Amino acid sequence: MKGLFITFEGMEGCGKSTQAKLLQDYLLKKKHEVLLTREPGGPRISEEIRALLLNPEYQEMIPVTEVLLYMASRSQHTGEWIIPALKEGKIVISDRYTDSTLAYQGAARKVDFGMIRRLNRFATFATEPDITFLIDVPVKTGLSRIESRVLDRLEQEDFAFHQKVRKKFLFIAKRNPKRFIVINGKLDIETIHEQICSAVMHKLKEV
Repeated sequence: MKGLFITFEGMEGCGKSTQAKLLQDYLLKKKHEVLLTREPGGPRISEEIRALLLNPEYQEMIPVTEVLLYMASRSQHTGEWIIPALKEGKIVISDRYTDSTLAYQGAARKVDFGMIRRLNRFATFATEPDITFLIDVPVKTGLSRIESRVLDRLEQEDFAFHQKVRKKFLFIAKRNPKRFIVINGKLDIETIHEQICSAVMHKLKEV
């Protein structure tokens, strides 16, 4: 049986992590085998790299270093967790994946898009999501939702940075309509959840 690979994307404060967890709970109730994971992160090595990447103390990190660390984390994550789970027929839900690197490091950090695409393909062993949910909110809305928590290194970036991230996500989604489903992140949590579950159940019928 072929597994299903679902990713959630969006700027900070869009609500994707909440929706990823709600989807996992829903699918488990439907008796599906599910792996919920995140990027950067997942297995032990990838989580160690995450701690380095998001640490606010490392403001001197240059964009190329940032990209390569994300790719190292992604390679371990994909090879150790995602590919084996998909081969076992599981549904894999990842909170962020390759599109985030194009948005954050490509658009906002101005790292060459072609290089990022080649590195993404290399690091993921050419593994691509079956369906990607982009939960879209205005930058002001997203940032207002996270202002009360301790912010990591990327969350601390200015408004213009996050505006570039959002714009790139929307551009990627427009260019990939067969994979992406764009959802209004200003809707209430339950409405968003219902839209996501409906799309996933429809996709599962095709697998």
